[in-house]
Amino acid sequence: MKLQKLYLLTQSLMHKNTKLTPVRRREIYNLWLKGAKITHLADQFMVTRKIIRRVIKRAKRGDFTIHKSINNRFRDAFYGLKHLSKTEKKIKGKLARKARRYEKDYPGEMVHFDSKRMPRIKGEDKNLKQEYLFVAIDDYSRHLFADIMPDKSMESSGIFLETMIEVVPYRMDCAYSDNGKEFKGTPEHDFVWVCNANGIEQQFTRVRRPQTNGKAERVIRTLLEECLRIRFFSSRKERRQFLQNYVHFYNTERLHTALKNGKEKLTPCQALQMYLDSKLDTTL
Repeated sequence: MKLQKLYLLTQSLMHKNTKLTPVRRREIYNLWLKGAKITHLADQFMVTRKIIRRVIKRAKRGDFTIHKSINNRFRDAFYGLKHLSKTEKKIKGKLARKARRYEKDYPGEMVHFDSKRMPRIKGEDKNLKQEYLFVAIDDYSRHLFADIMPDKSMESSGIFLETMIEVVPYRMDCAYSDNGKEFKGTPEHDFVWVCNANGIEQQFTRVRRPQTNGKAERVIRTLLEECLRIRFFSSRKERRQFLQNYVHFYNTERLHTALKNGKEKLTPCQALQMYLDSKLDTTL
């Protein structure tokens, strides 16, 4: 029993790439002749099934020696150049993708807007119009403002924007949205009028390419997955209140993977505070 434990301990300390000795190769072959399965032999001798098959194949020719592994491919200049070219291509692809992911330089430089029709509350009167979720997320800090409005009209979007301007802790320079009728229109359009009255520039996604407004799309998905698809809401008022509580949690406690100070993840409010602190340091 002690010898068996010592043997197992010795095997566990061996490097994973340790070669099978001629004695062990012969042992494998003899066990295989007696009916041992290749899978069991691989487990017993802690090598792959491919190696066991190779040992058996050579053993059939009476060869139990250790063969020196030489891969001439890695010594070939052509392979080296080909591998280098492949690596460079991957690096260029990563840099190109990184360049497409624009990031803004200060809070409010660009705020992403979007809307989404809300699912009905269980047992709700089907004659009632479905409500709409409106979101506004700051590109720089990911600070979120969200609310549920009674419809998707320009009046609702205008009220949402006015409330958002009063609440958020930064001045907004640009409102970025898709080409939906709730955000785009003539100067008399409520959302457009509020933008003009507050000196806010409007920019829009490419036509039929709403995915270019990815930050807003993503935060809507987060809200639906983590907050608004919970089925225990008894009323629209309760759901709206739950959303407001979640937005506060999102801004003050939920760590964001895109916001980092070194390796440490930050909340949107922490990102805003860090920006403020950096500006105060430069003015002192």
